[in-house]
Amino acid sequence: MEAKDWQRKKTVALARSLIGKHLVRRFADGREEARRITEVEAYHSERDLACHARAGRTARTEVMYRTGGVWYVYLCYGVHEMLNLVVGPRDWPAAILIRGVEGIHGPGRVTTGLEIGRALNGAVATPASGLWIEDRGGRVPRKFVQATPRIGVNYAGEVWAKKPWRFVVAAGAFTSAAMRERARLSRPSRAAGI
Repeated sequence: MEAKDWQRKKTVALARSLIGKHLVRRFADGREEARRITEVEAYHSERDLACHARAGRTARTEVMYRTGGVWYVYLCYGVHEMLNLVVGPRDWPAAILIRGVEGIHGPGRVTTGLEIGRALNGAVATPASGLWIEDRGGRVPRKFVQATPRIGVNYAGEVWAKKPWRFVVAAGAFTSAAMRERARLSRPSRAAGI
C-alpha cells in the first residue's frame, strides 16, 4: 500500500483492509519474517472515547497527530508493548491496533514475538524502519472476517465499547479449503458471459 492510502479519514475501512496483509519485520541480524495480519482494532479521533487521543495532544499521543503511515508503539499497563499504525491526515489522530498475526494471537505477543519495541514509535512504516506492511494479494472475503466490539474498552461507555471496530479472521480462513473457496469466488462468472 502507498503512503497516501494511510492518510484518509476512513479508519474503520482501513482497519478492515489490513486483514490478510502481511506485517513484515526485518530483525537486527538482517533476516525478515512476514506474517498475515489476522486481528485489528480501529481507534478513530478525539471523539472516540476509547481512543488515546480522547484527551487531546499529550507527550504520549503526539505521534497520533502525525500524517498516517507511522507506527505508534506504547507500553500497556507497564508490561506489554502495543503496535498501532497511525492513519489519517496530519492533526487527525487515529490508529489501528495490530492485535494478531498468523501464528501469534494477542497484541503483547505480537510485539514480543516480532521484537517490536518503543524504539519504533514514530518510525515510518517502510522497509527503512525495519517494520512495514505488504499487500501480497489475496484479499480475505467478507465471509471470513468477523466484526466485533473492541476488547477491554468498557471505560469508554456503552456506545463506544459496542462499536464493531475489531476485525478478526474466522478460524480456518487460511486453510487450504478456504484458500480454494476464495480462488473460486474470485473467478469471473461464466453465466455472466465474462
